Parts: sequence; C-alpha cells; structure tokens
Amino acid sequence: MNWDHMRILLALHRAGSFRGAASALKVNHATVARALEGAEHSLGTRLFDRSSRGLTLTQPGELLLPHAQEMEQRMLEVQRRLTGLDNIPSGTLRVSLPPSFGHSFFVSILVEFTERFPDIRIDAVPTNKISDLSRQEADVSIRAARQIDDDLVGRRLVDYVNAAFATPDYIRDHPDLAASHGQGAHWIGWEADDKWIAQTPMPMAAPRHKLPEVFMQTEAAAAGLGMAWVPAFLGDMHSGLVRVPDVPVGPGRSIWVLMHGDLRHSARVRAFVDFIAEWFAVRRPMFTE
Repeated sequence: MNWDHMRILLALHRAGSFRGAASALKVNHATVARALEGAEHSLGTRLFDRSSRGLTLTQPGELLLPHAQEMEQRMLEVQRRLTGLDNIPSGTLRVSLPPSFGHSFFVSILVEFTERFPDIRIDAVPTNKISDLSRQEADVSIRAARQIDDDLVGRRLVDYVNAAFATPDYIRDHPDLAASHGQGAHWIGWEADDKWIAQTPMPMAAPRHKLPEVFMQTEAAAAGLGMAWVPAFLGDMHSGLVRVPDVPVGPGRSIWVLMHGDLRHSARVRAFVDFIAEWFAVRRPMFTE
C-alpha cells in the first residue's frame, strides 16, 4: 500500500470534505481531489461516496482505514525517533499553549530563551484544545490541568491560585462584598453549569453571561459587568482590575510542560523543557500568591 494514498484517505475521513482535508494537508482543494482520484484508480475501487452532506467511506474504504491508521502511527514513530536523535540545541520547536498564556507570560519566556538558545526557533501553536503529541501536532505542550492522564512525559511547573477581580468602581459600588458573600453582586460566568459559584468565597453572587475564554471574562469585568474568578497571575496583569479586598484566593490548576517520550533526548526539546522549569521556579510567587 502506498503511504500517500493512505494519508489522503485519513485526511478525507477526518475532515469529511475536500476543503477540510486540503486545509489539514496544507495543499489546495484540486490537489486533494486529484490525489483521491489517483488512489482510487491505483487501488481499483472507490474509497468514498460523495453527497451534499460530504464524504463517507465506502466498504473498501472502511476496510483500508485501520491499516492507514497503523501506517500513520509507524510513520509518526519513525519521525519522532529521528527528531529525538539530534544532540545540538538548534532547529524548530513547535510549542502548543492556551492563548491566555501566550498573551501573558510566554513572551517573557521567549525573550530569555532566545538569548540563551539563539539557534532554536519557536513555532507557537495557540489553542485551547489538547494537542495530540503522538500525531506531532506539537513537540511540546504547555497545559493547565489538574491531572495529566495522557501517556506523555511531563513536569508539573506550578500550582496556580484563582482570585476575585473587579474594577475599583465596582468594588466601591458594592461595599462589603466579602462580608456579604457577594450578595447583590455578579460573577462573570464561564460555563453553563453555575455550580462552581458555590465553591468561591462569594457564593451569594449571581452569574451574569457565559464567557468561556478567560480574556473575555477579564475584559467583561474591566467593563464593570461584574467580578471575574480567574487565575490570579492573569488578573494581576490587567491594568483595569484589582483584587476584591478581603477575599481569599482559591485553588486553581497546575501548569504542566509535556512532551512525547520519543523526544525526551532531543537537544532542543530538552533545552526548552529545562529552561521553562527553571523560569517557573524563579517566579513561583507570581502564580501562587
């Protein structure tokens, strides 16, 4: 079986359309269509049914799918092991991380890391999705989580705390927030289930809106819509917000740096992971107080 044929099969199966597969493979729509036509001609069978709803695997396509997935895993394993053989800290390193980290502390890390390792180029992948390191969506992932269950090599960098933030005007207009447990005030909501409010120091505050991205929450709080219960290190960086007085911090999540086991001996991966662990160790109070 030809790996190029299997690669097209996988991309089309996952995307469900020529356009989606072209985007994933970083080629144009016509290239994917020609590649599928060539694969079907070479194999002597139709692999997909086309309809207005998209592409659906035919019976021969379904038969080939697990073999294509197995070939992909073998190819990715070879690529990871080859990447892990380098012994000079140079080349490109893809780092996935939440956008909120990219807007806050990551540039500071990048400046210092570049000074120490000028031959390593960082390609940042800002995403709130969990990157699949086994499929090489990134080489290293910085992730916020309570626990890591993936089969990955990782370091817990720091456990950060959450805190309540609002504008000075909002605090003035809602006196005794802590003593009243938030009575008459509002939290900026971040998920449909508002049970999290009961776990905060101000469980009497009502939810207002649902804004699942932390920067939307801090901007809404800065606009006077309510209080934001967010990672303290992010709220502290916002010039329009202050911590709500007399309200204790609460437990947040852990920040991890993760890599696939096959890359643990790569010089550029090792350099980045060791550097970021050192960076967080020096600045721990920024995240924990």
